[in-house]
Amino acid sequence: MKNLLSLLLILVIFGYQGIACTTAVISGKYTKDGRPMIWKLRDTESFENKLKYFTDGQYPYIGMINSNDEKGEQVWGGSNSVGFAIMNSASFNVNMTDTTSFKDQEGYFMKLALQECANLEEFEQLLNERQKPMGLAAHFGVLDAEGNVAFYEVNNQTFTKFDANDPAQAPNGYILRTNFSFTGKKDIGYGFIRFQTAQDLFYQADACGNLNAQTIIQDFSRCLKHAVLKKDFRQEFESTPYGAHFINSDDMITRHGSSSMILIEGIKKGEAADMNTIWTQIGFPNTSIALPVWVRGGDQLPSVLTAAGSENCPLNKMAMDLKNKCYPISRSAGYKYLNISELINSEKTGIIQQLEFAEIKIFKNTSDSINEWHKNQPTIKQIQEYYNWLDEYTNLTYRMLGN
Repeated sequence: MKNLLSLLLILVIFGYQGIACTTAVISGKYTKDGRPMIWKLRDTESFENKLKYFTDGQYPYIGMINSNDEKGEQVWGGSNSVGFAIMNSASFNVNMTDTTSFKDQEGYFMKLALQECANLEEFEQLLNERQKPMGLAAHFGVLDAEGNVAFYEVNNQTFTKFDANDPAQAPNGYILRTNFSFTGKKDIGYGFIRFQTAQDLFYQADACGNLNAQTIIQDFSRCLKHAVLKKDFRQEFESTPYGAHFINSDDMITRHGSSSMILIEGIKKGEAADMNTIWTQIGFPNTSIALPVWVRGGDQLPSVLTAAGSENCPLNKMAMDLKNKCYPISRSAGYKYLNISELINSEKTGIIQQLEFAEIKIFKNTSDSINEWHKNQPTIKQIQEYYNWLDEYTNLTYRMLGN
């Protein structure tokens, strides 16, 4: 019996680590372009993700969903037509003594919030009116069209707001969360090393005045640093020829369990509320190209990001194929060991190196388009024409990568 309990405990721990995330909310007062942002590096056992456009609520919205969720019943990050956006990370040090069987409702709850909420005030009302126990153990990162941006640490009975615009709570204009709540039991939870790494990354970027979407996507979502070991594996292996060079990636921000990334840039005063920029890496972030979408563009999303029914989207498939090259050891705990040469090497043939070269054009073209669109509101046709270019460019990039 004792051995059985030990085994169950191990399985629970590994299960919890499999649905962990690294997240941040950032005030527009501190970003390079003055727009607030929320960021989620998603870790989950559901590696197949895609985007979906919804019209099943008060407001149309775009959400990241698991590919096998045919009806889109749960959403794991997204934005709606009135500028409300949300994402989450799981918390494992709340509800510690709660025996209720009603739990794991975060995906359903975020879908409901996108359907019904226009701002943080309405989100708080949704929490206050929700029947208790709420079935929630999470940090919800939320922003709205009024420039409000905050984390809510939520348990089955209560919630606590952490405001990124409040200098007393966020002296540097950002708040980070991994998988433990500051309102929960001390020293319990997961992601303490990832939290330390994220702190270092954000502090350095803020000090350089470089908190923007490109930095977060390329430097944070593809981070190859280990805070405890004080190693920057990217820097180390940029001068190392391609070969079999394995590292244990288990305590990194992006590791084997990382399935996708979503970063939502809010709007500034006077800009159209349905023009939040939703950046996604649909698939393992180290092998997935970053692409933007907007609710204003309607239901015809880039074809590489979506798929009918329970099918997986093309970008996720391509990114997963490349991920498998990075983690070739499938037996036992081999999934922890990353052949970093597949991502970074002195020949500059690494997947990250090639993706980031390709993304130069995406970030440039997107920036030019956004600047124009915020002055002169785009038509659906204009945005969908841009999506067509993104599709063509993405497929060309992955053909060059060997997919």
